[in-house]
Amino acid sequence: MSLNCSGLGKTDAVGGLRNLLRKEKPSFVFLCETKLSSVEMNKIINKLSNYNGRSVDSVGRSGGLAFLWDKDINCVFRSETVHYMDFEIDWKDYKWRITGFYGWPANQDRHLSWQQLKILGRQSQIPWLCIGDYNEILYSSEMKGGMRAQWQMNNFRNAVNEIGLC
Repeated sequence: MSLNCSGLGKTDAVGGLRNLLRKEKPSFVFLCETKLSSVEMNKIINKLSNYNGRSVDSVGRSGGLAFLWDKDINCVFRSETVHYMDFEIDWKDYKWRITGFYGWPANQDRHLSWQQLKILGRQSQIPWLCIGDYNEILYSSEMKGGMRAQWQMNNFRNAVNEIGLC
């Protein structure tokens, strides 16, 4: 499961997350835009009894990432920045990789997202799942209202194709 939280600072938001996790029981959860420090986010993670987790500080009150996983799963941390969290999973005799990705929100910085995605894509040959909020779309049909420049979507599609994501 991947969620753009738009902030977890309110008690009702944390309660909503807890209820969603109880209902859906996802094995993995990537949260972006928590808008919390690691200290604040780790307090929330500690209250989620079925999950282990790791978090990345917000920058002021923007950004912030968290990755949660079921306590029965062997999840090994690889690397992180304010834009991604990367893990290797050893589960049921199968090794694979999962990355929670949060793309640069500003249009002029999106090329940095695709650059980072390409770097991550080249780091391992094991099966890879990359989830999150890329802050971009592949096709204009994915957007309701407004318009997206064709070159922006092309740049995202080129990065996705180059590293073999589908």
